[in-house]
Amino acid sequence: MNSGELIARPEQGREAVEVLPPEAPKTITAIAGIPVPRLFAADPRTALRCAEFFGANIRNPNTRRAYLGDIERFSAWCETHGISDLGRVQPLHVAAFLEDLLRAVSKPTVKRHLAAIRMLCDWLVLGQVLPWNPASVVRGPKHSVKKGKTAVLSSEEARDLLDSIETSSLAWLRDRALIGVMAYTFARVGAATQMRVEDVYLQGRRTWVRLHEKGGKRNEMPAHHNLEEYLHAYIAKADLAKKGKEYLFRTVDWNTGELTDRRMSQADAYRMIRRRARAAGIQTRIGNHTFRATGITAYLKNGGRMEVAQQMAGHESARTTGLYDRRSDQVNIDEVERIGI
Repeated sequence: MNSGELIARPEQGREAVEVLPPEAPKTITAIAGIPVPRLFAADPRTALRCAEFFGANIRNPNTRRAYLGDIERFSAWCETHGISDLGRVQPLHVAAFLEDLLRAVSKPTVKRHLAAIRMLCDWLVLGQVLPWNPASVVRGPKHSVKKGKTAVLSSEEARDLLDSIETSSLAWLRDRALIGVMAYTFARVGAATQMRVEDVYLQGRRTWVRLHEKGGKRNEMPAHHNLEEYLHAYIAKADLAKKGKEYLFRTVDWNTGELTDRRMSQADAYRMIRRRARAAGIQTRIGNHTFRATGITAYLKNGGRMEVAQQMAGHESARTTGLYDRRSDQVNIDEVERIGI
C-alpha cells in the first residue's frame, strides 16, 4: 500500500519522518480545546468520547501530545486509503498502517502508535461506541533493548563540566543547580524543571529535594553535599527563599540578568546543556537524559545497589534502571585495547 507522502522534519537535532497523506487535514474539530482526528469526528458521540480520552483519561501532557499525534497519523492514513468510517477499521488495516510506518520510523515509535490506537479503541469500547477493538489482536514489531542509547559522561567529564560553570552570574548558578539536580537525584528533566522553591527544604539539619515524577509519584531524598551547595548558592543569589510556591528553575532575562516568571521548558534545558557542554570542551552529544544516566552509572560503580537506584530514579522496573547502567562500557573499551596491532 502507498503510505502517502513522506515528510521529513527536524526534531531535536535529528531527522524524524512522518507518514502523512498529501493535502489531508489531520483534524476536523476540537472539543474543549482537544483536537479530534477526522476518523473519530464524524459521529458526535464518538468525537466526545475521543476528546474525553485525551482530556480526562491521559493526565500527562507529554503522553497526551505524543498519543494525539499518533492517532492523527493513523486517522490521516485511513483517509488516504479510503476509510472514513471508524466502524470499518479492521485488524488488517491497523497492521498495514504499522507496516507502512515501520519504513519511516523506529520500532519503539511504531509500538507506541499501536499502544495509542489500542488504548483509544479500548476506551471507545468501554463507552459503548465501538463493539470491539480492532487493534487488540494486532502484534507490534519485536524490539528488545538491553542497553539504552542515551549518551553518558564519565564521572570525570561530569565533574569537569560542573566545575567549568562560573558562579558570578545568576544564570550560571541556575544552570549548575539544574544539572546538579539531574545528576545527583537521577531526576527526569521534566521533574526537575517542574520543581517549586518549596521542593528544596530542610529536614533533620539536611537539605532534601522533592520531585514530582511521572504517574503522580512524589520522590523525596536528601541532597548530595555538592547539590546542597549548588541549590543554596542559586536560591540565595536569586532571592527565592521566601517564594516557596514559585518555580525554582526559570528563564533569565538576558537584558537585566534577572529571573522571569516563566519556568524553564525541556527545550530550554536542552539548549542550556548543549551550551555548557561546548564551553567545557565536551564533544559527546549529550542531552537532558545524559545526567540521569551518568548519575546512575556513577552510583553503581561506587558500590550502589540497583534496587536503590531504581527507587531514586522512580522506575517501576529494575530492568528500566539497568538501561541507564553503562558500567560495561569501560569493560568493552579495555577489551578492545587488547587488540595488539
